[in-house]
Amino acid sequence: PNGNTLAKFSLATSRTWKDKDGQQQEKTEWHRCTAWGKLADIIGMYVKKGKQLYVEGSVEYSQTENDGQIRYWTHINVRDMQMLGSRSDEGSWTSPPEESPEPPKSNSEPDDDLPF
Repeated sequence: PNGNTLAKFSLATSRTWKDKDGQQQEKTEWHRCTAWGKLADIIGMYVKKGKQLYVEGSVEYSQTENDGQIRYWTHINVRDMQMLGSRSDEGSWTSPPEESPEPPKSNSEPDDDLPF
């Protein structure tokens, strides 16, 4: 890892909804992602196909034409990433535990009226 590490990967985003007939529909879109440096090293070590990720970065759009068919592409230059989900047997990432909220502050009045 010399800081010039490059990681390229594809990321799928899916959404589901019900159409006007009540049928479940799903649409998946694919995004090309590129990360550099230490982030690319981490991706290379821990990110495996099928793992859930949260990525932030700049988005670029492009199109290509092949045999008269136009294809549109979304490219994300990743500047931050979080691995989601839980650790598996393959040694992938587990998300850190979330901080639990503080318990509600108790009322400062005495509980003299309690029947027990």
